Amino acid sequence: MLHRELISLDNEVFRCYIGWSALLVLKMFSMSLVTGIWRFITLTFANQEDLMSPKLKVKFDDPNVERVRRAHRNDLENILPFFIIGLLYTLTNPSAFLAINLFRAVGISRIAHTLVYAVVVVPQPARALAFFVALLATAYMALQVIAAAAF
Repeated sequence: MLHRELISLDNEVFRCYIGWSALLVLKMFSMSLVTGIWRFITLTFANQEDLMSPKLKVKFDDPNVERVRRAHRNDLENILPFFIIGLLYTLTNPSAFLAINLFRAVGISRIAHTLVYAVVVVPQPARALAFFVALLATAYMALQVIAAAAF
């Protein structure tokens, strides 16, 4: 049975979940802006109508633009599942300490992943560590949701 107090700003777990979710939405929006900035810096445009001069040609292969696009795609593949699982996990009435730290782990590691992949490129294992912290935290929440559903 769903308890109204679980989806309430009075619930510190839910409040933390929506805070980190909103921050991650802004982070994903920023990736679109960074992609656009790199497109202008490198004059790498994917559409004919975006070309600023008849001398320019459509290009799809700038390594800086593609790196940011890959980081953005990785966000879409990993943050969107967190939004769903994090909310469902909140509904299982988890330990506040554990849930809040799982949300923090996902948020901080996804921000770190972007920083070491698309902003200041750092050699492995930095990106892998950031990726797996968020993945494991989200997977743990998913397993807890499955266990609570007991279907």
